[in-house]
Amino acid sequence: MAGPASPDPELMVELARRLEHSEDVVVATAVRTQGEPPCRPGYKLLVGPSGPLAGTLGCAELDSQALADVPTVLEAGVASLRTYRHDLGAVEAWLEPYLGRPLLVVLGATPVAGWLLRWAPDLGWDTSLVESRPERINGELRSAAGRVVTSPAALDLSHRRRPLDAVHTDHDAPDVADHLAILLRAGARFVGVMGSRRHVGHHLEALARAGLGPSDVARVQSPVGLDLGGASPAEIALSILSGLVASRSGREGGFLDSSRDGA
Repeated sequence: MAGPASPDPELMVELARRLEHSEDVVVATAVRTQGEPPCRPGYKLLVGPSGPLAGTLGCAELDSQALADVPTVLEAGVASLRTYRHDLGAVEAWLEPYLGRPLLVVLGATPVAGWLLRWAPDLGWDTSLVESRPERINGELRSAAGRVVTSPAALDLSHRRRPLDAVHTDHDAPDVADHLAILLRAGARFVGVMGSRRHVGHHLEALARAGLGPSDVARVQSPVGLDLGGASPAEIALSILSGLVASRSGREGGFLDSSRDGA
């Protein structure tokens, strides 16, 4: 009987690339075979929600069976052992999900965006910067962002199973409503826009004209963040991130010392 197969370096490179972009993927590894299927222990298949990405379990028939199990494994978020049948035998495969972290989409290349992109990863988010005006993106912003794109549509948000949050830091940008519509339709958990309702109101009206329902339009928060009283870009970013942490924790935000309210 042949020994275990050697690791596939191309598959590992592709896995690293997908994880860098915070994509949800599954690695199926053959751990045991029965009979003489076209597979050896150690064969690996990297699969995403849209199909195989690298490697193989030995043939298209085995790969297709693993692909059918990917949605269930990603939804559960835990590894599991599956058995796949072939005319020449069977393969037991260990399916291990790799789930991307929550994604914070920061729109607009601004000083506040820079601080959001620097601090958000330490608070558990992957980040992407959306800016359609390339002349506004300096080297510092580019290095701070996990990814830089010109539109949220480039992020392939339909395949994400992790939470999605978004903050627009430039209400004067030319494509605010278009980008907010993409994020709302993608099911973003939190959508905020810096600026008062006076500055943001016409963008909300544009969302309604684009077909977004009242409940979706009402999900856009502006002003955005907790009332910390700060004015500098770093202080504003701290306010926004504090609000995001409170939101994902289901809290309103405020002092833990209730005696400040006279209690």
